[in-house]
Amino acid sequence: MGKDLGPSCRQCRREGEKLFLKGTRCFTHKCAIDRRQYAPGQHGIKRVKLSNYGLQLREKQKLKRIYGLLEKQFRLYFEKAAHRKGVTGTVLLQFLERRLDNVIFQLGFATSRREGRQIVSHGFVHVNDRPVNIPSYLVRENDEISIKGKEGGLKAIRDNIQALGERPLAGWLEVDKEHLRGKIKRFPQREDIQFQVNEQLVVELYSR
Repeated sequence: MGKDLGPSCRQCRREGEKLFLKGTRCFTHKCAIDRRQYAPGQHGIKRVKLSNYGLQLREKQKLKRIYGLLEKQFRLYFEKAAHRKGVTGTVLLQFLERRLDNVIFQLGFATSRREGRQIVSHGFVHVNDRPVNIPSYLVRENDEISIKGKEGGLKAIRDNIQALGERPLAGWLEVDKEHLRGKIKRFPQREDIQFQVNEQLVVELYSR
């Protein structure tokens, strides 16, 4: 599977806001967007008024970068959401939030979604006591998430929990940090999304 190997901080600067792609660094004075609040590149410092298409494209790129997806993966999620009952944009966000790598991040076991993807891929994550190493795995209601493995890896995850501190927990999750366990109480709702996004612009872009 392809990966976006571009510098994470440039992605945040391109979108003009923190996407929290670098873990705890994003909360410190070292965050690139705090030091350089303009887009990367030779002409990044110039202000450009975006067209409607430009606004739609930027919103799609922001969502892709937040969840660490490439275009083909993202489009598949959109097509899947478009064929489900409900508001397409909201269903799309639900699919993205239910990804296992995002759940590990939301539970506080990883400092970024990229790190959450590594934790899943390395075999530390069990869903309902069964090992799952697929980051795109979609969790369901009442699924129980647990972290198991060698003590070295578990120590790194506990360090992540300590580094993140008491970060607010999404309302659709519950977590037992001491025993490295979590549970899916319900499917995520629109109000559970913890960053600013206008998903309707993404729907309009793919409907052109």
